Amino acid sequence: MEYFLITTILVCLASVFGFINVKFLKLPNSIGLMLITIVFSLIVLGLSAFDDTLLNAEKEIITSIDFQTVLLDVMLSFLLFAGALHTNFEQLRVQRWPVLVFSTIGVLVSTFLVGTAMYFILQAISMNVDYIYCLLFGALISPTDPIAVLGILKKAGAPKRLEAKIVGESLFNDGVGVVVFLTIFKIASSGGGEIEIAQIAELFGMEVIGGIAIGGVLGFITYKLMKSIDDYDIEVIITLAAVMGGTAVAHHYHFSAPLAMVTAGLIVGNDTVRSSTMSEITETYVDKFWELIDILLNTILFVLIGMEMLILTFEGNYVLAGLLAIPVVLICRYASLLAPIQFFQRKLNFVRNTNLIMTWGGLRGGISIALALSLTSEMHRELFLTVTYIIVVFSILVQGLSVGKIIEKLGIKEE
Repeated sequence: MEYFLITTILVCLASVFGFINVKFLKLPNSIGLMLITIVFSLIVLGLSAFDDTLLNAEKEIITSIDFQTVLLDVMLSFLLFAGALHTNFEQLRVQRWPVLVFSTIGVLVSTFLVGTAMYFILQAISMNVDYIYCLLFGALISPTDPIAVLGILKKAGAPKRLEAKIVGESLFNDGVGVVVFLTIFKIASSGGGEIEIAQIAELFGMEVIGGIAIGGVLGFITYKLMKSIDDYDIEVIITLAAVMGGTAVAHHYHFSAPLAMVTAGLIVGNDTVRSSTMSEITETYVDKFWELIDILLNTILFVLIGMEMLILTFEGNYVLAGLLAIPVVLICRYASLLAPIQFFQRKLNFVRNTNLIMTWGGLRGGISIALALSLTSEMHRELFLTVTYIIVVFSILVQGLSVGKIIEKLGIKEE
């Protein structure tokens, strides 16, 4: 199927589902779109008993799309830049140390906790999976998804200093999570061969440090170019070129494009930089342009996630493993954040029950599914893809719908 036709169908579906959500359900877009798409896919499955035309068409669309490449190599850079551009930089600066620890040490600790717990759970239900593959699953499910988190938290009314921690962590930890995943993937792919510590450190260092460095340079160049002119049309195009060109350069040199885009977005979106580079009309156009990009790609992404269920293998053991994995992932996230929160809350003004809200508000999304799709059959791809999908659906539909009520019940919203 041609890419233009696929894109047209996805945009049309996203617009129809989005209209239904805004008109009738009135849920946050990410939740509403995923829910409607899952219901739509179930209806298509039901109709296939009489006529499988729609089911075959939907399956053709899904199988024609390389979800991993589309999300990780294309959409993610635009979404992270847009998210970083609209992040409260001052709050993020104040919370920079806890955000750094949450998005690095927190991801690593969670990876090993989830991987170890899943290894023993799978053994208990008579599924023999090597420990290294369980660690791979821990790496792909540990990062929270900024795409899912951003919109839901704003609607939930979380305090700004708490929102800065969760959103800031989400913006950085998916880049770190991808690097951790790729590192473990390389070890797993070696087939038991020797992998030197120096090679792992080099891969990790190049991806993380290189990504942040190229993002800093890109943000500075964008700032200088925008400061030297006053034409909102061209300035919007400059920001678009920064994302597309920066992503291409990062991929070419094997740097982390997500971390590069987050860094560039934070620099360009910084209030100090805005006031010295953008006129009022330029700032309005830049913000509206990236808000539109953010909304458009988000709607397509969550429609795609909802449709992915048609290619999953829902075996009994796979579903059981997925259901058991939900509390495991939540408990491991809580544990991974416990020590850093206790350390930093003495120095910074943390709201009450920060760990509880960060655990329940740390949603999983398309990034985890994209990484699961990159697994090979030897790495138990079908098992971990099904488990990941169950966790993502629970995360967005159940956690996403209830996080606002939990914030309100705990009395945090009014603080």
